Amino acid sequence: MTRTPAHDPFFPPEFVWGVATSAFQIEGAAREAGKGESIWDRFCRQPGAIADGSNGDVACDHFHRLDQDLDLIARLGVDAYRFSISWPRVQPDGRGAFNEAGLAFYDRLVDGLLSRGLRPYLTLNHWDLPQTLQDGGGWAVRDTVHRFVDYARAINARLGDRLSAITTHNEPWVMAVLGHESGIFAPGVRHRGIAMQVAHHLLLSHGLALQALRADGCPSRLGIVLNLSPIGPATDSPEDRAAAWLEDGRLVRWYLDPLLRGRYPDDVWQHLGADAPRIEPGDLAAIATPMDYLGINYYTRGVVSASGAWSVQASGLPLTDMGWEVVPEGLTELLLRMHRDWTLPPIYVMENGAAFIDQVVDGQVMDTARRDYIARHIEATGRALAAGVPMAGYMVWSLMDNFEWASGYAKRFGIVHVDYASLARTPKLSYHWYREFLRAQRAQRPQRHAA
Repeated sequence: MTRTPAHDPFFPPEFVWGVATSAFQIEGAAREAGKGESIWDRFCRQPGAIADGSNGDVACDHFHRLDQDLDLIARLGVDAYRFSISWPRVQPDGRGAFNEAGLAFYDRLVDGLLSRGLRPYLTLNHWDLPQTLQDGGGWAVRDTVHRFVDYARAINARLGDRLSAITTHNEPWVMAVLGHESGIFAPGVRHRGIAMQVAHHLLLSHGLALQALRADGCPSRLGIVLNLSPIGPATDSPEDRAAAWLEDGRLVRWYLDPLLRGRYPDDVWQHLGADAPRIEPGDLAAIATPMDYLGINYYTRGVVSASGAWSVQASGLPLTDMGWEVVPEGLTELLLRMHRDWTLPPIYVMENGAAFIDQVVDGQVMDTARRDYIARHIEATGRALAAGVPMAGYMVWSLMDNFEWASGYAKRFGIVHVDYASLARTPKLSYHWYREFLRAQRAQRPQRHAA
Protein backbone atom coordinates (compact mmCIF):
# COMPACT_ATOMS: atom_id res chain seq x y z
CA MET A 1 0.00 0.00 0.00
CA THR A 2 1.21 3.51 -0.77
CA ARG A 3 2.52 5.32 2.29
CA THR A 4 0.02 8.03 3.15
CA PRO A 5 1.07 11.49 4.29
CA ALA A 6 -1.42 11.59 7.15
CA HIS A 7 1.25 11.92 9.82
CA ASP A 8 3.81 13.99 7.92
CA PRO A 9 4.32 17.42 9.58
CA PHE A 10 3.76 19.42 6.43
CA PHE A 11 0.49 21.24 6.94
CA PRO A 12 -0.22 24.07 9.39
CA PRO A 13 -3.59 24.42 11.17
CA GLU A 14 -4.79 27.15 8.78
CA PHE A 15 -4.19 25.02 5.66
CA VAL A 16 -7.54 24.55 3.90
CA TRP A 17 -8.65 21.09 2.76
CA GLY A 18 -11.48 20.82 0.28
CA VAL A 19 -13.25 19.12 -2.58
CA ALA A 20 -14.47 20.65 -5.84
CA THR A 21 -17.15 20.46 -8.54
CA SER A 22 -18.60 22.70 -11.25
CA ALA A 23 -22.18 23.60 -12.05
CA PHE A 24 -22.61 22.25 -15.58
CA GLN A 25 -20.96 18.96 -14.71
CA ILE A 26 -23.28 18.06 -11.83
CA GLU A 27 -26.41 20.22 -11.61
CA GLY A 28 -28.66 19.03 -14.40
CA ALA A 29 -32.07 20.77 -14.43
CA ALA A 30 -30.99 22.30 -17.73
CA ARG A 31 -34.39 23.78 -18.55
CA GLU A 32 -35.89 24.22 -15.10
CA ALA A 33 -36.54 27.13 -12.79
CA GLY A 34 -35.88 29.78 -15.41
CA LYS A 35 -32.39 28.69 -16.42
CA GLY A 36 -31.19 29.94 -19.81
CA GLU A 37 -29.15 28.05 -22.39
CA SER A 38 -25.36 27.92 -22.01
CA ILE A 39 -22.72 27.40 -24.68
CA TRP A 40 -22.25 23.86 -23.34
CA ASP A 41 -25.98 23.11 -23.65
CA ARG A 42 -25.70 24.14 -27.30
CA PHE A 43 -22.35 22.42 -27.92
CA CYS A 44 -23.61 19.09 -26.59
CA ARG A 45 -26.18 19.06 -29.37
CA GLN A 46 -23.60 19.25 -32.13
CA PRO A 47 -23.21 15.77 -33.67
CA GLY A 48 -19.92 14.21 -32.64
CA ALA A 49 -19.00 16.94 -30.14
CA ILE A 50 -19.34 14.66 -27.09
CA ALA A 51 -17.67 11.25 -27.18
CA ASP A 52 -20.69 9.30 -25.92
CA GLY A 53 -23.34 11.60 -27.41
CA SER A 54 -24.48 12.70 -23.95
CA ASN A 55 -25.28 16.10 -22.47
CA GLY A 56 -25.69 17.89 -19.14
CA ASP A 57 -29.48 17.90 -19.05
CA VAL A 58 -29.60 15.64 -15.97
CA ALA A 59 -25.91 15.12 -15.10
CA CYS A 60 -25.83 14.13 -11.40
CA ASP A 61 -29.16 15.85 -10.70
CA HIS A 62 -27.43 17.92 -8.02
CA PHE A 63 -30.06 20.64 -8.43
CA HIS A 64 -32.66 18.28 -6.95
CA ARG A 65 -30.34 16.39 -4.59
CA LEU A 66 -28.59 19.34 -2.98
CA ASP A 67 -28.99 18.36 0.67
CA GLN A 68 -27.92 14.78 0.03
CA ASP A 69 -24.75 15.99 -1.67
CA LEU A 70 -23.98 18.58 0.98
CA ASP A 71 -24.26 15.83 3.59
CA LEU A 72 -21.70 13.80 1.61
CA ILE A 73 -19.32 16.76 1.73
CA ALA A 74 -19.88 17.30 5.43
CA ARG A 75 -19.26 13.62 6.24
CA LEU A 76 -16.01 13.81 4.29
CA GLY A 77 -14.63 16.20 6.88
CA VAL A 78 -13.22 18.87 4.56
CA ASP A 79 -12.99 22.54 5.50
CA ALA A 80 -14.23 23.93 2.19
CA TYR A 81 -16.30 23.18 -0.90
CA ARG A 82 -15.40 24.75 -4.22
CA PHE A 83 -18.39 25.05 -6.58
CA SER A 84 -19.38 27.22 -9.49
CA ILE A 85 -22.44 29.24 -10.36
CA SER A 86 -24.20 28.59 -13.64
CA TRP A 87 -24.30 32.10 -15.10
CA PRO A 88 -27.36 31.33 -17.30
CA ARG A 89 -29.19 29.87 -14.30
CA VAL A 90 -29.02 33.19 -12.47
CA GLN A 91 -29.04 35.55 -15.49
CA PRO A 92 -30.45 33.67 -18.48
CA ASP A 93 -29.29 36.11 -21.17
CA GLY A 94 -26.05 37.20 -19.52
CA ARG A 95 -27.39 40.75 -19.32
CA GLY A 96 -30.46 42.40 -17.92
CA ALA A 97 -32.82 40.68 -15.52
CA PHE A 98 -31.67 38.13 -12.97
CA ASN A 99 -33.60 34.93 -12.27
CA GLU A 100 -34.75 34.77 -8.66
CA ALA A 101 -35.28 30.99 -8.73
CA GLY A 102 -31.67 30.49 -9.79
CA LEU A 103 -30.32 32.86 -7.18
CA ALA A 104 -32.42 31.12 -4.53
CA PHE A 105 -30.79 27.79 -5.37
CA TYR A 106 -27.35 29.20 -4.62
CA ASP A 107 -28.70 30.84 -1.47
CA ARG A 108 -29.71 27.36 -0.31
CA LEU A 109 -26.35 25.93 -1.37
CA VAL A 110 -24.31 28.55 0.50
CA ASP A 111 -26.53 28.46 3.58
CA GLY A 112 -26.42 24.66 3.52
CA LEU A 113 -22.63 24.72 3.52
CA LEU A 114 -22.44 27.21 6.37
CA SER A 115 -24.95 25.28 8.47
CA ARG A 116 -22.70 22.22 8.10
CA GLY A 117 -19.55 24.14 9.07
CA LEU A 118 -18.18 24.28 5.52
CA ARG A 119 -16.59 27.29 3.84
CA PRO A 120 -18.00 28.27 0.42
CA TYR A 121 -15.39 28.82 -2.31
CA LEU A 122 -17.35 30.13 -5.28
CA THR A 123 -16.29 30.22 -8.94
CA LEU A 124 -18.13 32.73 -11.13
CA ASN A 125 -17.19 31.24 -14.52
CA HIS A 126 -16.51 27.54 -15.00
CA TRP A 127 -17.00 27.71 -18.79
CA ASP A 128 -20.82 27.80 -19.15
CA LEU A 129 -21.26 31.23 -20.77
CA PRO A 130 -24.89 32.19 -21.54
CA GLN A 131 -25.56 31.30 -25.17
CA THR A 132 -27.17 34.69 -25.76
CA LEU A 133 -23.81 36.36 -25.10
CA GLN A 134 -22.11 33.89 -27.41
CA ASP A 135 -24.59 34.80 -30.14
CA GLY A 136 -23.27 38.37 -29.81
CA GLY A 137 -19.63 37.28 -30.09
CA GLY A 138 -18.99 35.78 -26.66
CA TRP A 139 -15.58 36.23 -25.04
CA ALA A 140 -14.14 37.39 -28.37
CA VAL A 141 -15.90 40.77 -27.99
CA ARG A 142 -15.17 43.38 -25.36
CA ASP A 143 -18.79 43.82 -24.34
CA THR A 144 -18.72 40.40 -22.64
CA VAL A 145 -15.97 41.69 -20.34
CA HIS A 146 -18.36 44.31 -18.98
CA ARG A 147 -21.28 41.91 -18.77
CA PHE A 148 -19.11 39.63 -16.63
CA VAL A 149 -18.26 42.50 -14.28
CA ASP A 150 -21.98 43.27 -13.89
CA TYR A 151 -22.66 39.60 -13.16
CA ALA A 152 -19.83 39.43 -10.60
CA ARG A 153 -21.17 42.50 -8.79
CA ALA A 154 -24.69 41.06 -8.66
CA ILE A 155 -23.48 37.74 -7.24
CA ASN A 156 -21.43 39.54 -4.62
CA ALA A 157 -24.44 41.64 -3.65
CA ARG A 158 -26.49 38.47 -3.16
CA LEU A 159 -23.96 36.02 -1.68
CA GLY A 160 -20.73 37.84 -0.92
CA ASP A 161 -21.31 38.32 2.80
CA ARG A 162 -21.38 34.51 3.25
CA LEU A 163 -18.48 33.44 1.03
CA SER A 164 -14.89 32.64 1.95
CA ALA A 165 -13.55 33.22 -1.55
CA ILE A 166 -14.62 34.20 -5.06
CA THR A 167 -12.76 32.91 -8.11
CA THR A 168 -13.40 34.87 -11.29
CA HIS A 169 -12.50 32.28 -13.95
CA ASN A 170 -11.57 28.63 -13.98
CA GLU A 171 -8.82 27.75 -16.48
CA PRO A 172 -8.90 30.58 -19.03
CA TRP A 173 -6.43 28.59 -21.18
CA VAL A 174 -9.07 25.89 -21.64
CA MET A 175 -11.79 28.36 -22.60
CA ALA A 176 -9.47 30.14 -25.02
CA VAL A 177 -7.47 27.32 -26.61
CA LEU A 178 -9.76 24.29 -26.42
CA GLY A 179 -12.88 26.38 -26.96
CA HIS A 180 -11.63 28.75 -29.66
CA GLU A 181 -8.43 27.35 -31.24
CA SER A 182 -8.77 23.56 -31.42
CA GLY A 183 -12.57 23.82 -31.06
CA ILE A 184 -12.91 20.56 -29.13
CA PHE A 185 -14.73 22.37 -26.29
CA ALA A 186 -17.62 24.83 -26.40
CA PRO A 187 -18.26 27.00 -28.30
CA GLY A 188 -16.29 25.01 -30.92
CA VAL A 189 -14.48 27.87 -32.70
CA ARG A 190 -11.23 27.11 -34.57
CA HIS A 191 -9.18 30.28 -34.96
CA ARG A 192 -5.95 31.11 -33.12
CA GLY A 193 -6.42 34.87 -33.35
CA ILE A 194 -9.88 34.63 -31.81
CA ALA A 195 -8.53 32.31 -29.11
CA MET A 196 -5.87 34.80 -28.05
CA GLN A 197 -8.39 37.65 -27.99
CA VAL A 198 -10.60 35.48 -25.78
CA ALA A 199 -7.67 34.82 -23.45
CA HIS A 200 -7.03 38.56 -23.13
CA HIS A 201 -10.68 39.37 -22.48
CA LEU A 202 -10.91 36.68 -19.81
CA LEU A 203 -7.88 38.12 -18.02
CA LEU A 204 -9.16 41.67 -18.44
CA SER A 205 -12.59 40.78 -17.06
CA HIS A 206 -10.86 39.14 -14.09
CA GLY A 207 -8.94 42.31 -13.26
CA LEU A 208 -11.88 44.64 -13.77
CA ALA A 209 -14.12 42.37 -11.69
CA LEU A 210 -11.64 42.45 -8.81
CA GLN A 211 -11.57 46.24 -8.95
CA ALA A 212 -15.37 46.48 -9.02
CA LEU A 213 -15.89 43.96 -6.23
CA ARG A 214 -13.44 45.75 -3.97
CA ALA A 215 -15.10 49.08 -4.75
CA ASP A 216 -18.38 47.47 -3.68
CA GLY A 217 -16.85 46.42 -0.36
CA CYS A 218 -16.71 42.69 -1.14
CA PRO A 219 -15.57 40.88 2.04
CA SER A 220 -14.49 37.69 0.23
CA ARG A 221 -10.96 36.92 -0.86
CA LEU A 222 -10.60 37.23 -4.62
CA GLY A 223 -8.51 35.32 -7.16
CA ILE A 224 -8.37 33.27 -10.35
CA VAL A 225 -7.67 29.58 -11.09
CA LEU A 226 -5.24 28.50 -13.82
CA ASN A 227 -4.49 25.04 -15.23
CA LEU A 228 -0.72 24.75 -15.17
CA SER A 229 1.90 22.06 -15.77
CA PRO A 230 5.66 21.91 -15.92
CA ILE A 231 6.62 21.71 -19.60
CA GLY A 232 9.78 19.86 -20.57
CA PRO A 233 11.46 18.80 -23.82
CA ALA A 234 11.26 15.20 -25.02
CA THR A 235 15.02 15.27 -25.67
CA ASP A 236 17.87 17.67 -25.01
CA SER A 237 17.98 18.76 -28.65
CA PRO A 238 17.86 22.53 -29.29
CA GLU A 239 14.68 22.03 -31.33
CA ASP A 240 12.85 20.23 -28.51
CA ARG A 241 14.04 22.72 -25.90
CA ALA A 242 12.82 25.66 -28.01
CA ALA A 243 9.47 23.98 -28.63
CA ALA A 244 9.03 23.26 -24.91
CA TRP A 245 9.84 26.86 -23.93
CA LEU A 246 7.29 28.18 -26.41
CA GLU A 247 4.65 25.80 -25.07
CA ASP A 248 5.52 26.90 -21.53
CA GLY A 249 4.89 30.43 -22.77
CA ARG A 250 1.49 29.55 -24.19
CA LEU A 251 0.30 27.60 -21.13
CA VAL A 252 2.08 29.14 -18.14
CA ARG A 253 3.76 32.49 -18.83
CA TRP A 254 0.93 33.88 -21.01
CA TYR A 255 -1.26 33.91 -17.88
CA LEU A 256 1.16 34.36 -14.97
CA ASP A 257 3.16 37.19 -16.58
CA PRO A 258 0.22 39.58 -17.11
CA LEU A 259 -1.40 38.64 -13.80
CA LEU A 260 1.78 39.01 -11.72
CA ARG A 261 4.05 41.24 -13.86
CA GLY A 262 1.63 43.33 -15.90
CA ARG A 263 2.89 42.23 -19.31
CA TYR A 264 2.66 39.40 -21.82
CA PRO A 265 5.81 37.36 -22.59
CA ASP A 266 7.68 38.87 -25.53
CA ASP A 267 8.57 35.57 -27.18
CA VAL A 268 4.97 34.36 -27.32
CA TRP A 269 3.74 37.75 -28.52
CA GLN A 270 6.25 37.71 -31.37
CA HIS A 271 5.39 34.11 -32.21
CA LEU A 272 1.70 34.98 -32.49
CA GLY A 273 2.27 37.75 -35.01
CA ALA A 274 -1.07 38.76 -36.50
CA ASP A 275 -2.84 36.46 -34.01
CA ALA A 276 -1.77 38.57 -31.02
CA PRO A 277 -4.76 40.13 -29.22
CA ARG A 278 -5.88 43.74 -29.49
CA ILE A 279 -5.11 45.57 -26.25
CA GLU A 280 -6.35 48.97 -25.13
CA PRO A 281 -4.55 51.41 -22.83
CA GLY A 282 -4.94 50.40 -19.20
CA ASP A 283 -5.74 46.76 -19.92
CA LEU A 284 -2.50 45.31 -18.57
CA ALA A 285 -2.64 47.41 -15.41
CA ALA A 286 -6.18 46.15 -14.80
CA ILE A 287 -5.17 42.52 -15.36
CA ALA A 288 -2.38 42.92 -12.80
CA THR A 289 -4.79 44.04 -10.06
CA PRO A 290 -3.41 42.32 -6.92
CA MET A 291 -5.09 39.05 -6.01
CA ASP A 292 -5.74 37.64 -2.55
CA TYR A 293 -4.85 34.16 -3.80
CA LEU A 294 -3.98 32.21 -6.94
CA GLY A 295 -5.49 28.82 -7.62
CA ILE A 296 -3.84 26.18 -9.76
CA ASN A 297 -5.24 22.99 -11.21
CA TYR A 298 -2.69 20.23 -11.75
CA TYR A 299 -3.19 16.81 -13.30
CA THR A 300 0.01 15.89 -15.16
CA ARG A 301 3.16 17.25 -16.77
CA GLY A 302 3.70 18.31 -20.37
CA VAL A 303 6.40 16.89 -22.64
CA VAL A 304 7.06 18.57 -25.99
CA SER A 305 8.76 17.21 -29.09
CA ALA A 306 9.45 19.50 -32.02
CA SER A 307 8.78 16.58 -34.34
CA GLY A 308 5.65 15.49 -32.52
CA ALA A 309 7.05 11.97 -32.23
CA TRP A 310 6.90 11.60 -28.43
CA SER A 311 3.94 9.93 -26.72
CA VAL A 312 3.01 9.26 -23.12
CA GLN A 313 3.54 5.53 -23.67
CA ALA A 314 7.25 6.24 -24.22
CA SER A 315 7.75 7.25 -20.59
CA GLY A 316 6.68 3.95 -19.06
CA LEU A 317 4.84 5.86 -16.31
CA PRO A 318 1.36 4.76 -15.23
CA LEU A 319 -1.47 6.47 -17.08
CA THR A 320 -4.92 7.55 -15.95
CA ASP A 321 -8.04 6.70 -17.93
CA MET A 322 -7.60 10.07 -19.68
CA GLY A 323 -4.24 8.86 -20.98
CA TRP A 324 -2.38 11.29 -18.72
CA GLU A 325 0.86 10.33 -16.98
CA VAL A 326 0.84 10.09 -13.19
CA VAL A 327 3.65 12.47 -12.20
CA PRO A 328 3.20 13.79 -8.63
CA GLU A 329 6.72 15.24 -8.61
CA GLY A 330 5.61 17.47 -11.49
CA LEU A 331 3.36 19.33 -9.05
CA THR A 332 6.28 20.05 -6.73
CA GLU A 333 8.42 21.08 -9.70
CA LEU A 334 5.71 23.46 -10.94
CA LEU A 335 5.16 25.06 -7.54
CA LEU A 336 8.88 25.55 -6.90
CA ARG A 337 9.37 27.10 -10.35
CA MET A 338 6.46 29.49 -9.74
CA HIS A 339 7.92 30.49 -6.38
CA ARG A 340 11.31 31.10 -8.01
CA ASP A 341 10.10 33.08 -11.03
CA TRP A 342 7.20 35.18 -9.70
CA THR A 343 6.17 36.94 -6.50
CA LEU A 344 3.18 34.86 -5.49
CA PRO A 345 0.08 35.44 -3.39
CA PRO A 346 -1.11 32.46 -1.30
CA ILE A 347 -1.49 29.41 -3.56
CA TYR A 348 -4.29 26.84 -3.52
CA VAL A 349 -4.29 23.60 -5.45
CA MET A 350 -7.93 24.03 -6.48
CA GLU A 351 -8.19 20.83 -8.53
CA ASN A 352 -6.21 17.62 -8.40
CA GLY A 353 -7.50 14.17 -9.16
CA ALA A 354 -7.63 11.38 -11.70
CA ALA A 355 -9.99 9.40 -13.90
CA PHE A 356 -9.78 5.64 -13.55
CA ILE A 357 -12.15 2.84 -14.53
CA ASP A 358 -14.22 1.97 -11.46
CA GLN A 359 -16.39 -1.01 -10.70
CA VAL A 360 -18.96 -1.40 -7.93
CA VAL A 361 -18.54 -4.81 -6.30
CA ASP A 362 -20.80 -5.73 -3.37
CA GLY A 363 -21.59 -2.07 -2.86
CA GLN A 364 -17.94 -1.01 -2.74
CA VAL A 365 -15.62 0.79 -5.15
CA MET A 366 -12.01 -0.10 -4.37
CA ASP A 367 -10.31 2.64 -6.38
CA THR A 368 -6.80 2.09 -5.06
CA ALA A 369 -5.19 3.85 -8.03
CA ARG A 370 -7.15 7.06 -7.33
CA ARG A 371 -6.45 6.83 -3.61
CA ASP A 372 -2.73 6.50 -4.28
CA TYR A 373 -2.81 9.34 -6.83
CA ILE A 374 -4.38 11.70 -4.29
CA ALA A 375 -2.04 10.62 -1.49
CA ARG A 376 1.07 11.15 -3.62
CA HIS A 377 -0.08 14.58 -4.79
CA ILE A 378 -0.81 15.67 -1.23
CA GLU A 379 2.76 14.66 -0.43
CA ALA A 380 3.96 16.69 -3.43
CA THR A 381 2.02 19.71 -2.15
CA GLY A 382 3.58 19.26 1.26
CA ARG A 383 7.08 19.16 -0.20
CA ALA A 384 6.47 22.50 -1.93
CA LEU A 385 5.13 23.98 1.31
CA ALA A 386 8.18 22.75 3.21
CA ALA A 387 10.41 24.38 0.58
CA GLY A 388 8.84 27.79 1.19
CA VAL A 389 6.06 27.99 -1.40
CA PRO A 390 3.11 29.93 0.13
CA MET A 391 0.67 27.04 -0.05
CA ALA A 392 -2.75 27.77 1.49
CA GLY A 393 -4.91 24.78 0.55
CA TYR A 394 -5.58 21.63 -1.47
CA MET A 395 -8.85 20.43 -3.03
CA VAL A 396 -9.64 17.09 -4.63
CA TRP A 397 -11.30 16.96 -8.03
CA SER A 398 -13.96 15.81 -7.84
CA LEU A 399 -16.59 15.13 -5.22
CA MET A 400 -18.51 12.82 -7.53
CA ASP A 401 -18.38 11.30 -10.99
CA ASN A 402 -19.91 13.74 -13.44
CA PHE A 403 -20.18 15.03 -17.00
CA GLU A 404 -16.55 15.19 -18.12
CA TRP A 405 -17.03 17.72 -20.93
CA ALA A 406 -16.17 16.34 -24.38
CA SER A 407 -15.62 12.87 -22.85
CA GLY A 408 -19.22 12.70 -21.64
CA TYR A 409 -19.85 10.31 -18.76
CA ALA A 410 -17.24 7.71 -19.70
CA LYS A 411 -14.44 9.22 -17.57
CA ARG A 412 -14.90 9.11 -13.81
CA PHE A 413 -12.97 11.54 -11.58
CA GLY A 414 -15.16 11.30 -8.49
CA ILE A 415 -14.34 10.07 -5.01
CA VAL A 416 -18.06 9.27 -4.90
CA HIS A 417 -19.39 6.88 -7.55
CA VAL A 418 -22.56 7.89 -9.40
CA ASP A 419 -24.78 5.25 -10.99
CA TYR A 420 -26.12 7.25 -13.91
CA ALA A 421 -29.19 5.01 -14.25
CA SER A 422 -30.39 5.40 -10.66
CA LEU A 423 -28.25 8.44 -9.70
CA ALA A 424 -27.32 6.61 -6.50
CA ARG A 425 -24.15 7.87 -4.80
CA THR A 426 -21.57 5.40 -3.41
CA PRO A 427 -18.49 6.74 -1.61
CA LYS A 428 -15.35 5.08 -2.98
CA LEU A 429 -12.24 3.87 -1.16
CA SER A 430 -10.64 7.21 -2.06
CA TYR A 431 -13.44 9.06 -0.23
CA HIS A 432 -12.95 6.96 2.89
CA TRP A 433 -9.17 7.37 2.70
CA TYR A 434 -9.42 11.15 2.35
CA ARG A 435 -11.85 11.28 5.28
CA GLU A 436 -9.45 9.32 7.48
CA PHE A 437 -6.53 11.46 6.35
CA LEU A 438 -8.42 14.61 7.33
CA ARG A 439 -9.41 13.08 10.64
CA ALA A 440 -5.74 12.41 11.36
CA GLN A 441 -4.89 15.99 10.44
CA ARG A 442 -7.46 17.29 12.90
CA ALA A 443 -6.23 14.95 15.61
CA GLN A 444 -2.71 16.28 15.22
CA ARG A 445 -3.80 19.91 15.15
CA PRO A 446 -6.86 20.40 17.35
CA GLN A 447 -6.67 24.20 17.21
CA ARG A 448 -7.72 25.00 13.67
CA HIS A 449 -8.13 28.60 12.57
CA ALA A 450 -10.50 30.23 10.09
CA ALA A 451 -9.01 30.68 6.64
